[in-house]
Parts: sequence; C-alpha cells; structure tokens
Amino acid sequence: MENLSYYEILEVSQSADKATIKKAYRAMAKKYHPDKNQGDPQAEQKFKLCNEAYQVLSDDNQRSIYDRYGKEGLQGMGGGGRSAGGFDDLGSIFEEMFGMGQRRRSPEDMDSYALDINQELTINFNEAVFGCEKEIKYQYKTACKSCNGTGAKDGKLSTCPQCDGQGQVFTRQGFMTFSQTCPKCHGSGRAPTTKCPDCKGRGYQEVKDNITISVPKGIDDGNRLRVSGKGNIGKHGNRGDLYITFNILPDKHFIRRDNDVYIEIPVFFTQAILGESITIPSLTGELALKLDMGTKDKQQFRYPNEGIEDVHGHGKGALIAQVNIIYPKKLTDEQKQLLKQLQESFELESKPHENVLNSAIDKMKQWFKK
Repeated sequence: MENLSYYEILEVSQSADKATIKKAYRAMAKKYHPDKNQGDPQAEQKFKLCNEAYQVLSDDNQRSIYDRYGKEGLQGMGGGGRSAGGFDDLGSIFEEMFGMGQRRRSPEDMDSYALDINQELTINFNEAVFGCEKEIKYQYKTACKSCNGTGAKDGKLSTCPQCDGQGQVFTRQGFMTFSQTCPKCHGSGRAPTTKCPDCKGRGYQEVKDNITISVPKGIDDGNRLRVSGKGNIGKHGNRGDLYITFNILPDKHFIRRDNDVYIEIPVFFTQAILGESITIPSLTGELALKLDMGTKDKQQFRYPNEGIEDVHGHGKGALIAQVNIIYPKKLTDEQKQLLKQLQESFELESKPHENVLNSAIDKMKQWFKK
C-alpha cells in the first residue's frame, strides 16, 4: 500500500473533489483505526498512510504540488502531512467516528520516542545516476520488556515529582507563563518509583541492525527513501519506518542540475575558429561534438536523453556541453609572425574596430568644436 499514490490509497480518482476525498478518508480511517485493530501492525501502517494521503489531498496548495511533482515536491513543506487546517479536520473526523473520549490515547500508553527513524546516506555521483545496492547500518529502539516500556522497575509508577502529576511544567517570563511537556514523565504525569535496571530508566533498549537497500536510478541530493517497517518498535509492538536522506558527492567533471548534466569542454581557439569535430565524454560513453565555425566562449551544445534518468520514471534529462575557449599563454616569435600573416590575409575584415572607433572619435571632436 505504501507504494501506491495518495489517490490509490484513498481509492479515489485524481479528479475527485474534496467532499469525495473526505468521504473516502472517513471510510478508510474507520476501517484501519488502531482502536479497532489492536495488535495489528499492518492496519496501523495503512491507517498512517491514509492520514498522510488525506492531509495532502485535502489541502489545495499541497495537492497542486503533489499532482505536479509527487511526494518529493512536498519535502520542503514537511514531507506531506502538515496543512493549515489538516489536523483540525482530522480531529473532527475522529471525534465524529469514535467520540472525544475514545480518540485520545492515555499518555502512559504512548511511546516516549518517535517510531520513525531518519538517517543520512552519502553516495557517489555515479551511484546516484545508475542506482546501486547499499548496506545500511543503524540502531533502532524497542520497548524494554522488563518494564513494559515504562522505565520503572517491575513497571511500578508513581506521581511524577517534577510536574506533580500534571504532565506539564510551567515557567514564567515577566507576566507570561509558558508550559511544556514534562521531560521526566513525557506528559503521562507518572514516573518510575525505581528505575528499571535493564534499561536504566529509559524505557527502551537499542538494537544494532543492518539492511541492504536498492538505491533507484536518478536519486538526487536531499531525496528521501522510506524503508517500511524498519523504524523503532513501540510498547505495543507497532513499528515505524526508516527514512533515508541522500547526500550526493559531486563529480570532478559532470555537474548536475535536476536531471540535466553539464560538462565543460576545453577548446583551443584555433579549433573554435575552424569549427572542428571533437570527441567528448558522456555518462555512458563518448559523443561527437561538431563545433560551429567561430564557436563562442561559453557556447552550449545540447544532447537530449543523454542526461540522468528521472527517479519517478518521467524520461531522461539532457547532456549540455559548454565550451571553454583556451588561448595560448605564451607565443614564440615564429608564432607571432604566423598570426600576423594570418591577420593580414583577412585585410579589412581583420580590423572591424577601426570604422567603429573612427566614427566615435569624429563624433567626440564635434562636441568640443566652438
């Protein structure tokens, strides 16, 4: 289900209006809600995906971005899930379906750590272009079995001394009072009487693990890949996801811009003047570049479909070869003489500046005539 589009998750068409999307979400959320599927991690995962899909599709701005760019386009907005009114809307739906008292979980039932894990992975330019297999080493948290994730010896809890059982601590700054979730009991209002010796009061154990992932062709810097069901494990056995954010090392010769690739081609000035044919490198081999006679510095030559394959399967970019004209730093007497002979062979054509400058000088002289 995680590989489906948001429309497929909610089983609606891409042209569906807001009312249809909301109705579909109500049905799906009711079907997969954790309160009705206790101990079923698959149902919880489906419920999570339904929430993610609805929060995007119920917001006009996020939906427009998603329709154009997919999930990757939403990364700068939080990855698909935080619209201006999305949470209020979800709250009202849950209240209607389950009642206010039933839709909130007890703080003691909640995990003290996030179930999703975020990890960065650095790969080479060519690995990003062509895809690869990578082994990921990471750590995940799992609720301590000795204390049932409470952090207390034998699971025995008492009133939290830091917040006096309120679940929040308060600080004053001038005439204003600020509150925040109690860092000791994580909002439950209860704390260990004696710390669990196995987890030292943390409520969880850390487990080292490693998995092998397939990096898709065309992955770009900053893109994220979700590995479903490889995150932290909660008190009730529910497990989050592992999110991998990619860092792509730059290449010495190729520069990436979206799915296009740029390469600078050094060209000696005589090659540019004559319009020679040269061989240049591409991502997959060699290409022939026919220079125009009199090719200019920074002039670009475009090769369609020789760039990077789109990670979403929307075709390939282009290779853009940009000319960097090289001039000699030193000339021998013989070379100077040859260049002078070449210049003289063009006669007036070799002195285009004379007419322009003479005209400007004559005009300037007229300004100072009395």
